[in-house]
Amino acid sequence: MRIDVIVIGCFLVATFASAKEVEAGSNRPNIVVVLADDMGWGDSATYGHELIQTPNLDRLASQGVKFTQCYSACGVCSPSRAAILTGRTPYRNGVYRHLSGNHEAHLRSSEVTYPKLLQAVGYETCHVGKWHLNSRPQFNTAEYPQPDDHGYDYWMATHNNADPSHKNPTNFVRNGDAVGEIQGFSSLLVVQEATDWLKRIRDKAKPFALSVWFHEPHSPIATAPRFSKLYQGHANSTYMGNITQLDAALGDLMNALEEEGVAEDTLLIFSSDNGPVAAFGGTTGGLRGGKRSDHEGGIRVPGIARWPGMIQPGTVSDVPVIGTDIFATVLDVAGIPLPNDRTIDGVSMLPAFAGQPVQRKVPLFWRTHVSPPTDRVAMRIGDWKLVGDETLTKFQLYQIDEDWKEENDLSDRYPGKTEEMKEALFRVWEQIETEGPDQWWKNERQAPVRGGKVNY
Repeated sequence: MRIDVIVIGCFLVATFASAKEVEAGSNRPNIVVVLADDMGWGDSATYGHELIQTPNLDRLASQGVKFTQCYSACGVCSPSRAAILTGRTPYRNGVYRHLSGNHEAHLRSSEVTYPKLLQAVGYETCHVGKWHLNSRPQFNTAEYPQPDDHGYDYWMATHNNADPSHKNPTNFVRNGDAVGEIQGFSSLLVVQEATDWLKRIRDKAKPFALSVWFHEPHSPIATAPRFSKLYQGHANSTYMGNITQLDAALGDLMNALEEEGVAEDTLLIFSSDNGPVAAFGGTTGGLRGGKRSDHEGGIRVPGIARWPGMIQPGTVSDVPVIGTDIFATVLDVAGIPLPNDRTIDGVSMLPAFAGQPVQRKVPLFWRTHVSPPTDRVAMRIGDWKLVGDETLTKFQLYQIDEDWKEENDLSDRYPGKTEEMKEALFRVWEQIETEGPDQWWKNERQAPVRGGKVNY
């Protein structure tokens, strides 16, 4: 047995004991985390799009809190997903890059995930949809950790995208067994599986944690005619319909929770793994950049949370939160202490649910390996955001509340603040490099992108 597995086992035993002491006799809430794939901050009526219909996101926001400054932990998918499960920024947890082809990086067994911790205190757990936390040759093999190794009792997932598209996908695996072609459209099929688990498979005597990670609106896009027809005649009808398709699946999930009588006892969080791809029809709502960028358009995403009786319906919060915060929030509401044997970058969002600030020991930090060379890293402290190039020698400075489009670089105007932010960023990056498996990125073979010099 590997030493890292022994360490995790000891930690889980300690967590189980302490959490039982703290929460003895209490009822823990259910947890549902829904994640869109490449959905932009501006890709819904809920966030201001004038044409895209998202009645269920609207309903969710009316029943909970809508964050205006919610961030993914990275400008691409695999890293942001790993950060949600571990509460640790991507280069710290090791999943620093997207894992689409053949690569050694993966979500290691030494990482502690929130589903694993919830399992230890009696939760039933399920993951449906996209996984993308190991490379293609590693997926569904005994040699590398799979969803069940990271805390899911039941799972049905694809390695990466739905193949050949969202329509009639052929590449789902259920608990280790290939499913074959499924007739229908991905997000609706994913929720159908989640609903079946909710109603027929789970142990209803236990609280549950459910991850629903959609493929929409990531390419290759396929949209059911009933949704694309809503935008007939529009050049972007397929993409807009795809968002509405995702929204309909979210509505089915919300309805299933109500039908099961568990909606009132469930914290439901909705977000996206990163910003949109404009070439496929996505929109940032005016933010600079898009997917792969560490400007706002690549990392600011929709974020909505509903927890009846605990979150005031119809709340709007401008407190900055990030994907890593989901880990800490889930543990907080379940009465589980944070791991004390590693750095946890995220913090509980509970104060932010009510519009109150959160206290961070580690600033909001981003590094995206396939970003344009000019915005490889970013860090935000309060209203100030520093954006650095790939060599960490050229920096831009913005006041995000006043300049959310990042149009006015203030680095020359405020050299003292720029230096202060640079020093903080260097400290954070040095800590991350020390803790993460840096041999993975320092031995990266992929050529630098877009004429750059650094490939990580």
